[in-house]
Parts: sequence; C-alpha cells; structure tokens
Amino acid sequence: MTIVPCKRAIGGGNFSCAQAGCSQCLEKLICANEGLIHACLRREVIGEMAYADLVQEGRIALWRAVLQYDRQRGTAFSSYAWVAIRNQLWAAERKAHPCDRELETEAAWSSIVEIAEKAHMQSHIETALQATVSRLPDRLRAVLVWVYGLDGQAPRSMAALGRQWGLTRERIRQLRNEALLLLRLPAYSAELRDLCDQDSRSAYRQALRLNRNWLVPGRGS
Repeated sequence: MTIVPCKRAIGGGNFSCAQAGCSQCLEKLICANEGLIHACLRREVIGEMAYADLVQEGRIALWRAVLQYDRQRGTAFSSYAWVAIRNQLWAAERKAHPCDRELETEAAWSSIVEIAEKAHMQSHIETALQATVSRLPDRLRAVLVWVYGLDGQAPRSMAALGRQWGLTRERIRQLRNEALLLLRLPAYSAELRDLCDQDSRSAYRQALRLNRNWLVPGRGS
C-alpha cells in the first residue's frame, strides 16, 4: 500500500483518504470505531479465546471494513463493520478450537435429528390412534374422545358426559372400559402396538391379563 500525505489533518479521518493509502486517516477511523469491537464482544457468545486476542481480531476486521466500505451503497458504516467484526471473531474462534466446534456442531445436529424423528414418530402414532378409535362403535368412540380429549379439547369428566347423555357416571365408566377392552384386542391394536414396540407375545399376554382383570367387578376403574 502506498502511503500518501493526509489531506485532512483535523477530524476523525476520511474513508476516501484512508482507502487511498493515508495511514493517519485509517488509524483515526479505527480508533473512532473501536467501540464496535467491545460492543460485539458483549453481545456475541465467543468461546475460550483471551479477550485481548479477540480485540486484536476485531481490529483486523475493522481495518478491512474501513478499506472496503462503500458509502454509496447506503449502508451505515457501523452496520457494515459490525458484521465484519462478528464474522472475524467467530472465524478466529473456530480456527483456535476446531475440534470443539466440530463436536458442538455434531451434537447440535444429532439433537435436531432426534427431535425431528420423535416428532415424526409421534405424528404416526397419533394418526394410527385416531384411525383405531374411529373403528369403534359410535357410542364407545364418543366416550373415549370425551374422556381423553382426542378431539383436541381438554379431557372432560365422565360425570359431565353422564349428565349430558342422561346416564350415571358409573355407566359412562363401563362404556369407557368396554372401549379400552376392545382397543387391547389384536384386531384393533396391531398397528399401534407395532409403532410403540408393543407387538411381542409377552405384550399381548399382558393385555389379555389386563382385560381379564377389568372384567372382574370392581376393577378397571
């Protein structure tokens, strides 16, 4: 870079003069805007690099920003320089701790994939449940939808449904149990059991035991 005499001895420095090679204007502009570096460090979560090293990286970014800034594009220098400083700081951190950054990225990606897989599976389970319940007799289906909120509403009490239908709470409980007894049968629950890893012989035997217990008077409440 050619060093030229400063045309503006007074003031905070001039971009055109600095870009033309005036070291005095360049230094004045860097000093005048150095607060951007400290503000960026306060706002951004940078890793384990020493603060002084990060400030130096910020000064390098600020120096480049002064030389490359074009006011004719209508962007304020502070906005232009902020992006340059932030990118420089994070680039320096990645260079200083490449392994840590790769591990963090990999862990974050794994977490995102796990969440997406769970959401996808939950969606399948909800769809299968709705399809299974829809195969029940109308009255039994209505009881399950009401009691467990399968229509997107909050679960409601069996007593409230009994009042609406003119039945006792005990009768609504019996209807609910009848519906659940049917849902435990393989003819109804095969798809759901497959999605929930409950399609083994032992799982089916457990379902039969539960059904037998519910058929005993006083159980299944």
